[in-house]
Amino acid sequence: MDRGDVGPGGSRAIVVRVPVEPVEAAVEADAVDAVARAGNVVVRGPLFGVAAQGAGDGPRWRVVLAVTDGCPQVARDGLNSHLWFRAKDEAQDRAERRALLAAVARLESERVDELVVAGTRYRVVRAEEYAGAGPGGMEAPRPTDPEPLVPNWDRAVKDPGIDDGLVLDPDAPVTPTQALERLALRGLCYNGKRFPEDVRADARRALVTHPDVLLLPPTFTVVEKSASSWKPVTGPHVSAHSARKSLDFALTWMWPRMDGHIPDDADPHTDARTWATGAGAADRRAAELIAYAGAADALRAGRVNRLDFRGTVYQIVRTRRLLRWGPDGPEGPRPSDTNTQEPVRMHPALDEDGRVLPED
Repeated sequence: MDRGDVGPGGSRAIVVRVPVEPVEAAVEADAVDAVARAGNVVVRGPLFGVAAQGAGDGPRWRVVLAVTDGCPQVARDGLNSHLWFRAKDEAQDRAERRALLAAVARLESERVDELVVAGTRYRVVRAEEYAGAGPGGMEAPRPTDPEPLVPNWDRAVKDPGIDDGLVLDPDAPVTPTQALERLALRGLCYNGKRFPEDVRADARRALVTHPDVLLLPPTFTVVEKSASSWKPVTGPHVSAHSARKSLDFALTWMWPRMDGHIPDDADPHTDARTWATGAGAADRRAAELIAYAGAADALRAGRVNRLDFRGTVYQIVRTRRLLRWGPDGPEGPRPSDTNTQEPVRMHPALDEDGRVLPED
């Protein structure tokens, strides 16, 4: 991708606020330093989610399903479930339930990207995922990115969700560095010959139909370094610590099972630490599991963002997302976006009173 020319007309003015609080000023200074360290943009591809707009929202949209899905149909399926559970548990009367179930029926058989249901407008939205990069590689978490005072590694403790409560407001004031980033990325466009012509044509069209961009909150991803590139391993996550927890889980629970060092029938609460010291571990298995546990212990030693394990480098990277915006709001899926699956029925039928009907 490159920074092409912005499409003519239609761009909104960006309202800039001057940081006055010390914390916000520190975040601004951190953002400036980040450009010096990793000022290039590496684009991974589109992500999809669902936003909603009510009668009193004005130009604003509320994210109801996080913009993290790699395929537009996955977001449509998420909207299917969202509306089905609303019909089952929240509908105030039969008329509202009928409207919700009619929308569900469409989503079961059609690739629908926008619906108006019970006074609320729902749209599948599209964002571009990217990261900063520089001589030192992809951008790591910044010093001012939120971190827990006391890291909690308990997998039973649920972290906040990505985009929870996020309101997309094109007129909200932004800081100077946010404004500069939005201006710099307005013309971001698929332009290389390695992209099919329909993909490039859709990208050029989006510069005209959706000339502005909004920046979504950063996410954090575990990537694995190969000889020529970085490949995502887990993620995205709401914080760097959440990403570290996912790598810890892979090291102590998932990978030992995938590699056969912990039997499939082992207690699901057993991890590399407990199995390596238990009576069930043979000598060879114990040695392997001690290595997994040692890598996890090194990860837990502090705010570790880079880990070498068995010749592979794993790194926590700071990933970002931009969402294009036009006169009618956020951009939806493009015709050239790939759907990896078809619409399907996901839930049993409900009657008008919200009762689950028996299968035929």
